[in-house]
Amino acid sequence: MKPPPFTYCDPESVDEAVALKSEYGNDSLVLAGGQSLLPMLNMRLARPEALIDINKIGDLQKVERRADILEVGAGVRQYELEDHPLVGELIPLLPEATGYIGHIENRHRGTVGGSLAHADSAAELPCTAVALDATVVVHGPSGTRTIAAQDFFQGRMTTALEPAEVLVAIRYPVTPWPAGHGFVEVSRRVGDLALAGATAVVNLDEDGRFTSVSVGVLGISDTPVRASAVESALIGEAPTEENIARAAKEIVPSVTSGDDLHATRAYRRHLASVVVSRAITAAVARAHERSNGK
Repeated sequence: MKPPPFTYCDPESVDEAVALKSEYGNDSLVLAGGQSLLPMLNMRLARPEALIDINKIGDLQKVERRADILEVGAGVRQYELEDHPLVGELIPLLPEATGYIGHIENRHRGTVGGSLAHADSAAELPCTAVALDATVVVHGPSGTRTIAAQDFFQGRMTTALEPAEVLVAIRYPVTPWPAGHGFVEVSRRVGDLALAGATAVVNLDEDGRFTSVSVGVLGISDTPVRASAVESALIGEAPTEENIARAAKEIVPSVTSGDDLHATRAYRRHLASVVVSRAITAAVARAHERSNGK
């Protein structure tokens, strides 16, 4: 199949892209990596009047540390998160989670900003953004504004982006040493969208008890879920198998996805607690390793 006709625009700056978004508004779509957009065009699920290609905008392709923040440009290719030394050092969860995105060919074209703007609740990068308390940076006619990742995702493939705004970067707080991280997802085949997945970042005190816990869950609702009830149930507790399993069950009420061709809601409710438990367990193991200098 072929896409419907559209006006192709290739701006060379963010301001030029915003001007085009202002001109065309909701009748325009932004092309970054195209891994989700091009199939939608070919299947006529999207019919934009204008397609705004942002691949020439060099400012969107930078990875920079700014004090305790790592800023990743919206145009950075996903595979770069796997290999970039700053990312691995400062946000070690990101390389691991990114490795689950599709296949290597997809990651060489797909972009960080494209995944966030597409806002698929079963995708890895939106979930990690929520779990890591990231901030999304957008630019529009009134200038630049920032949006907490948890507020950015507002519904099924729906974000807080205004019609004339362009997503330009995402800012991740640097993960403090010696926090441990874990990422687990279950899919029918390697590269498929996850039936459910979870990410966790934990800190332990000298007695080995949880001092901080951040848990994000994907594939169980219309948006990525921050598992605050799970987190609260673990603070101050020892990271035993029983405590983690009991706390993981707190995610079950957040499972709102219904039955589909791939799984029933009942199965996802079970699976959600399993992946949360496994992600936290993996994070605890890494926290111990880092504390021991490994």
